[in-house]
Amino acid sequence: MPPVLEMRDISKSFGGTAALSGFSLSMEPGRIHALVGENGAGKSTLIKTMTGIHQPETGDILVDGQPVSFRGTADAQRAGVAAIYQEPMVFPDLSVAENIFISHQNRRQLINWSALNDEAAAMIARLGVTLDPRRAAAELTLAEQQTVEIARAISLNVRVLIMDEPSASLSDHEVKRLFGIARSLRDQGVAVLYISHRLEEIFALADTVTVMRDGKHISTKPVTEVTQASMIAEMVGRDMAGRFAREPSKDTGEVLLNVSNLAKTGVFRDVSFTVNRGEIVCFSGLVGARRTDVGLALFGVAPADQGSVEIAGQPVTITNPAQAQSLGIAYVSEDRRKLGLALTEGITANITLPMLGKYSGAFGWLDRMHELADAQAFRKQLNIKAANLTVPVGTLSGGNQQKVMLAKWLNTKPRLLIVDEPTRGIDIGAKAEVHQILRALAAEGVAIIIISSDLPEVLSLADRILVMREGRIVGEFTGEDATDESVMHLAVAAEVA
Repeated sequence: MPPVLEMRDISKSFGGTAALSGFSLSMEPGRIHALVGENGAGKSTLIKTMTGIHQPETGDILVDGQPVSFRGTADAQRAGVAAIYQEPMVFPDLSVAENIFISHQNRRQLINWSALNDEAAAMIARLGVTLDPRRAAAELTLAEQQTVEIARAISLNVRVLIMDEPSASLSDHEVKRLFGIARSLRDQGVAVLYISHRLEEIFALADTVTVMRDGKHISTKPVTEVTQASMIAEMVGRDMAGRFAREPSKDTGEVLLNVSNLAKTGVFRDVSFTVNRGEIVCFSGLVGARRTDVGLALFGVAPADQGSVEIAGQPVTITNPAQAQSLGIAYVSEDRRKLGLALTEGITANITLPMLGKYSGAFGWLDRMHELADAQAFRKQLNIKAANLTVPVGTLSGGNQQKVMLAKWLNTKPRLLIVDEPTRGIDIGAKAEVHQILRALAAEGVAIIIISSDLPEVLSLADRILVMREGRIVGEFTGEDATDESVMHLAVAAEVA
């Protein structure tokens, strides 16, 4: 069928840096079109251009073969182009129905609430989902909030729906439901643009896949004509073979952390394990298994109620992050944008933030040269790509933001590093770099705890794997003995039974 939306030779630059360079994309109705590329490849700029947030400097946008000019998101929505993102954008205090029709209501018109709720229920039913239209959005799960956003797009007669990393924060069950919604929209004639770093999702869902690199179009092919290896090669422009292979353990056999019967009422219980210097211990399990809660307890953000912790053989009590940091513990949050970084501040300010006392001179003045020197060293060590050290961290790609957050905590010189979802939302190249950074730290004798929902990542990095389910450790594997099936069986055993 003829394309509903075409982007022809689109170019867009920021401060002399080309974000898009002669990029073209064609969206056909009733097709799921995947878009893949490394962080910084230009995907976000393309989305913003498609939805009217940015205007292209050169090139044409066509709807049904006719040139159009989107001067804002309202223009794009009127043409049937809408987007949903990893973090849903709903009004928490409004109902499901109010969120769906928020753009429809005339402020001078009285609202027929019964009709509004009925129409909202019909929109949701088109997606094959059951959801009470009267519920407050704040009560919904992330997956349900995404459903509301998709229903809102349908209410605006969406013809092209852009789904940007929609599965990043969802459980496996919620991802399957999201796939069902995407296929339902495709069957109703909607053109779906699906963007994800999870390549297995591309093969499970897409009809066509486009690869972009450095703002340029690399290829567009039916998904049946590509392999994961060929897709990665086109995305990164270099050979990734062996980047994720297991490496020999750096475990020294010297226990650094000893946790005994740790518990937090109503959250987790009977958690006991050790971590040696130079060892990488991975916590695996389903979303909701309470792995993150154990990490937060060890860092003092949400202290445990019971149990004991020893660092290098000495009993310690950790009731706040300052105590944890003084003991040589660092915690890299899974949510870098909300909890890990000051997005409006520069790279230097973020890297030195936990250690301001280190840079304080007479009368509390900061030694800016000392700060800059340390930030520059970490920039070189971790290969942080940025124009300079003062650029706001929020403008960096996801992979470079992750490296800045790692640098921030490595600057504290930790003995124990807890890393929660170290590669969530970053591309395959940046993921390989983060893995190498973690392995190098282990080689230096740092004890590392990794909390990850990415099973291939766990199997690649772990010296030992601890599987959690419903707030308890239910099994342990060595990295050499673990398989996808054995780890997943323990993680879901209760559900299977």
